[in-house]
Amino acid sequence: MARNVVVTGGFGALGRVVAETFGKLGDTVVRVDFAPSAPDENPGGLDFAGVDLTDEAACRELVAKIVETLGGIDVLVNVAGGFTWETLEGGAIDSWRRMFTMNVLTSATMTQAALAPVKASAAGRIVNIGAGAAIKAETGMGAYAASKAGVHRLTEALAAELSGSAATVNAVLPSIIDTPTNRADMPDADFDAWVKPQAIADVIAFLASAEARAISGALIPVTRGGAG
Repeated sequence: MARNVVVTGGFGALGRVVAETFGKLGDTVVRVDFAPSAPDENPGGLDFAGVDLTDEAACRELVAKIVETLGGIDVLVNVAGGFTWETLEGGAIDSWRRMFTMNVLTSATMTQAALAPVKASAAGRIVNIGAGAAIKAETGMGAYAASKAGVHRLTEALAAELSGSAATVNAVLPSIIDTPTNRADMPDADFDAWVKPQAIADVIAFLASAEARAISGALIPVTRGGAG
């Protein structure tokens, strides 16, 4: 049975692959992004550009439009987020605020707005993007890791909150993702060791499936290259 799947950060490198993966499963995919326009087509789905996911009213309005158009929301995948590398000594405190806003607040705000229709679905699923770097932070990763640790705690707390419902919430924790931006930023790295967006999307699709109905509150590392 086809589902209605909402992917935030849906215009980005990972978001587009996640959206395409659900589309291939026969689902109707809604891509949501802060960017002013979609970079490509979303066959059979909907695109919402220029959405501030930290704005409660904007997220509630967005969810209302989706529900009115499609009849409900079955799956929410919170891909939207950001990254920064800087030491505390040489960095800016504002980076900590920015990371919290981009990674934690966007997930919390959109999830709260979509919670009622997701809970109303017979197969409600929420999947967040955490980070392996939030398990043990290295030099320069403080602000980013702290914000992603917040996503982990959000996932666990919401899973407990939803324990009396059929809805589940889990998070995937990728290592370095093989994206054009990361390749440009780290040209001397071993790209083969990085996790491919498709590998992450496959894990997300599993967590959104009926087979994963008994899994909730899990923080799942996704660290293999995943090219095969």
